[in-house]
Amino acid sequence: MSVRRCVNIFRRHAGISRTPEQISFTIKPSIRYYGGLHTSKMAAQREQLDLLSNKLYQRNETNCIPSNRYTTDLVRVFIANELSKISGIDTIKLHDAILWNSKGDDSDFMIPVPKFGKQSIPFDQLAKHWAEKFPKNPYIYKVTSKGPFLKFFVDPKFLFNSVVPEILNTNTKYGSRQHESKKKVVVEFSSPNIAKPFHAGHLRSTIIGGFISNLYETMGWDVIRMNYLGDWGKQFGLLAVGYAKYGNQHLLDTDPINHLFDIYVRINKDKDQETQSGVDTIDTEAKKYFKKMETNDPEALKLWKTFRSLSIDKYVDTYARLGIHFDVYSGESHVPKEKMENALNIFEQKGLLEESQGATVIDLTKIDKKLGKTIIKKSDGTTLYLTRDVGAALQRYEEYHFDKMIYVIATQQDLYTSQLFQLLKYMNFPWANTLEHINFGMVKGMSTRKGTVVFLDNILEDAKEKVLTIMKNNPSKYSQIQDPEIVADSIGVSAIMIQDMQSKRINNYKFEWNRMLSFEGDTGPYLQYAHSRLYSIAQSHEHLSTARPDFDLLREKEAESLIRLLSQYPDVLESAMSSEEPCTIVTYLFKVAHQVSSCYKTLWVTGQSDDIASARLALYNASRQVLHNGMSLLGLTPVNRM
Repeated sequence: MSVRRCVNIFRRHAGISRTPEQISFTIKPSIRYYGGLHTSKMAAQREQLDLLSNKLYQRNETNCIPSNRYTTDLVRVFIANELSKISGIDTIKLHDAILWNSKGDDSDFMIPVPKFGKQSIPFDQLAKHWAEKFPKNPYIYKVTSKGPFLKFFVDPKFLFNSVVPEILNTNTKYGSRQHESKKKVVVEFSSPNIAKPFHAGHLRSTIIGGFISNLYETMGWDVIRMNYLGDWGKQFGLLAVGYAKYGNQHLLDTDPINHLFDIYVRINKDKDQETQSGVDTIDTEAKKYFKKMETNDPEALKLWKTFRSLSIDKYVDTYARLGIHFDVYSGESHVPKEKMENALNIFEQKGLLEESQGATVIDLTKIDKKLGKTIIKKSDGTTLYLTRDVGAALQRYEEYHFDKMIYVIATQQDLYTSQLFQLLKYMNFPWANTLEHINFGMVKGMSTRKGTVVFLDNILEDAKEKVLTIMKNNPSKYSQIQDPEIVADSIGVSAIMIQDMQSKRINNYKFEWNRMLSFEGDTGPYLQYAHSRLYSIAQSHEHLSTARPDFDLLREKEAESLIRLLSQYPDVLESAMSSEEPCTIVTYLFKVAHQVSSCYKTLWVTGQSDDIASARLALYNASRQVLHNGMSLLGLTPVNRM
């Protein structure tokens, strides 16, 4: 976490005024009492860390390491402060050098000594010296060195007494960040073509974009989720010609996506047959129809609006099954002509335009030889993608004044996206430097046979039916589930989404039904099972009070490993924010689920004394909350019974 970000969080959280000379400090009840899970010793220790952060803040406005509401942030403050006394190195430099270690058994935090530049003695000797000099304290129980690395192990008692109440108190907000002044990001994702099917190929953009949107929102950004529909172009002229020949109003009203796709396939087949015969009647009619649309012909636009509206209504239902929503349904049709004309004028002023066989071509080799040349305006005056996308970017900045805009688009569009971004930079728009392309590989094995397309709705329905079949194999459990179809749908969607997000975005992967629907191994159903089992434990022990558990009774190694994992969640989110990889969250959630499973062997709740049972139950409840938060971030709907 950056120092500037910490400053903003600390002001709000600790009750600090804006001016350093007029700082007033108060400990909020949520810090002191942890939502009722109070121990006076722990409250005093946390207060001590908060006060330490306050002193560091008072150095000046911009050069400080403030407190944060999460335990790991406070521990960093302490480490930096104490190590500064030993080393003489600036506290902020030390703070920024502290790394969290995803391998909790190796250490919780580490510092690479070479980070501070050349020293008077070798790095490994210096690390050893600092480790030996680090004072005993209630937070860090061991400091070691390994080569040039300094390693810190947080006291598990401190973690139990601080992290568990912290999770249960902050609930769904655990791990999230807030800022006094929110930055704004526009995330464009999914973006199907209305005249073509919403098929399985759109799955990746949709769920990755949903995750990116959730992540930025969790980390304190104001997020605008935008679906930039492919709702303009000659294909609509072709669709209109096809609808006049094959259209059925009833089918259009009841099943618009499939009906329009059927029309699109049939009219394309007719067009191909004409082409083979040396005739181009359909193609000519389609061009004429789209030309009418571009010149605002009322009748042409009326049919187009009907196609668009009915398609969006259907998309909304499909997105809801994936836990996805959009703030804006935009599209190529929404780009004002004046924005496109403005773009063309700038291209001309920059000397980028050429005429070629009546069409207007933009020569991007003048910016970068790798970008090549591309047509931006046909000989009949109709515009192409690049012109409209430049105009769309101009319109979006004018409307939203975003701090960042993200395009979630497949790797096949890497060149096109580079052309768009470099062109906007060449046009000297400062905000062009804030544009980002989040790309991804392809899904293999989703087509039934050559020339056919698998609709996403069909895949979701198949997943639900397969899960229902598995659930019915255990009649006693199945009979206890309310709304089994809804539960099966959530599990089926989880299976599809986790298979997609398990590895890095850039990788292609093979769609495998048997593997992804398994309740064993690292799958979506396994995560759902882990969450539902924890929920069942909580429900079975509602009589136990977790108001003031004695965490000193949690001495098992399995419990220590689990609390270290739970304490890492805020850092995992920071890491995911840096990499923008959903697999960062997925990998972490499986670690938590596996560790919880290991705990079941030794940390029994049933049959234990109330004090031991309460402490263990609080730990399990905290684990369920972290699983819930992470799964929700990915776009899954955690189920409580399955």
